[in-house]
Amino acid sequence: MIQQLRIYEIFERNKVAFHARFRDHAMRIMRKYGFEVLALWEAKTDRRTEFVYLLSWPNQASKEAAWHDFLADPEWKEIKRATNAEYGDLVGEIEDRVLMSTEYSPRHSCH
Repeated sequence: MIQQLRIYEIFERNKVAFHARFRDHAMRIMRKYGFEVLALWEAKTDRRTEFVYLLSWPNQASKEAAWHDFLADPEWKEIKRATNAEYGDLVGEIEDRVLMSTEYSPRHSCH
């Protein structure tokens, strides 16, 4: 079991549109491809506003296959195109980390 941490730079000017797109569309389409979303947060730093979320995967191969299928999904591509056309880019920089528990972690996974 691995966890994936995703951090998106989002913009104050259109973050309501970002959250609507993620909540109403991305979450639904992600479920179709086996994404297990464990938690979602918004964070602010001195430099930017961030949307942070944690996913759980059985293994690296399933993570890669699901992301490939999600990003290629015709409905998602159209939703992303339409919302970006209406509101501008909703996401700036993206950080992606795979987290693997250490042997001495109190919990070996987030389940």
